Amino acid sequence: MPNAYHYIGEFWKKRKSPEFRKLRRDRLITWRREQVITRVKRPTRLDRARQLGYRAKQGYIIVRTRIRRGSRRRPMPVQGRRPKRMGSKLIQARKNLRLMAEERVQRAYTNLQVLNSYWVAQDARHKYYEIILVDPNHPVIYNDPRISWIGEVQHKRRVNRGLTSAGKKGRGLRQKGRGAEKIRPSLRRHKRKGN
Repeated sequence: MPNAYHYIGEFWKKRKSPEFRKLRRDRLITWRREQVITRVKRPTRLDRARQLGYRAKQGYIIVRTRIRRGSRRRPMPVQGRRPKRMGSKLIQARKNLRLMAEERVQRAYTNLQVLNSYWVAQDARHKYYEIILVDPNHPVIYNDPRISWIGEVQHKRRVNRGLTSAGKKGRGLRQKGRGAEKIRPSLRRHKRKGN
């Protein structure tokens, strides 16, 4: 028999329904007025947060952030160039927007570790993500065998080393088999030929 998380997930799949569109519109009106990084009491998508490791206990924190959509911006050169050499088009960052959002939240909450993140909304200008943060020094966390690994020294600043889900996707680690030979153990090991 389906549980409550099943029905929450089904609602988020029907993004073209009028009920979902009205709810998203009302939320975005409120979220645009908030600060860029805002701590929230509970996850907007409870089913997705729990899939990614969130638990409703002490030591877990949810933060919503927004990041500007689109490819990388850079100033046009002052000296004259032909349009091809202006360097204003097709300049894309090597990181995806979700990883950039995680890194910005990590800089704001330096004593916490990023566990994972998920998409919640987007409009013409911004994408909105919710980031799951964990306090590795909280007694509830380091006494829980399911999550205490995050306090170990090798997981320090894991988001900055591309160890979260978004970071692994950006490094190409979701590929397997033919064509992915030069991705592991790292791109640097193979002189960036795998990417």
